[in-house]
Amino acid sequence: MITDERLSTYINSLDSGNPHFLAELEEEAHRAYVPVIRKETQNLLKLLLAMNRPERILEVGTAVGFSALLMEYYNPSPCEITTIENYAKRVVLARENFVRAGKENVIKLLEGDAGLVMQGLTEPYDFIFMDAAKGQYIHFLPHVLRLLKPGGVLVSDNVLQDGDILESHFAVTRRNRTIHKRMREYLYELTHMDTLTTSVLPIGDGVTVSVKMGMRGDPAKLGRVLMPPNGLHEE
Repeated sequence: MITDERLSTYINSLDSGNPHFLAELEEEAHRAYVPVIRKETQNLLKLLLAMNRPERILEVGTAVGFSALLMEYYNPSPCEITTIENYAKRVVLARENFVRAGKENVIKLLEGDAGLVMQGLTEPYDFIFMDAAKGQYIHFLPHVLRLLKPGGVLVSDNVLQDGDILESHFAVTRRNRTIHKRMREYLYELTHMDTLTTSVLPIGDGVTVSVKMGMRGDPAKLGRVLMPPNGLHEE
């Protein structure tokens, strides 16, 4: 928990809830220990969708399809959603859930490694939701930037790792150090790129909201990913 637990509980108590099929799917996922986006993140997505009304959405990380269905339901405009999942068992469940919800013709599920799948995508997207393996965000970023149209919104979930992102590299358990390092790099790049304006929000497990901007400064820097000086983000 990043924010005060009592405050988060109170804010979540104000939530008006989701339609029955989403509430049921969320409960099923919790019983099966499949992670779905937290209430705070759900409400942020609802707000951003209402503000932006995207026609084309790309989701990186489908799980059982909960977030894709939530985005389709709460987007005020008709939209097409493409979602990518690499875990075969979850692909089967997600497809079943899209059929149950009657959205199999609206949500297109692509199976495979997201980095490879995105190489084959060409059309720009208005809205991209990143919710896959946290250690891969940094590797997915060049593909995402290519696919996100100017003025488009990128939302990345689970970026603060329940606050562990603040810890020294050596204070993090050894098995999590690679993810810790890569996520710090990802956050640095999101917030220092010429082509993005990004806010890091301490809600849920940490969320970034980025908007792809026009060029600022030297046109030769367009699309360049800035890396921090050696040691700046390593402790």
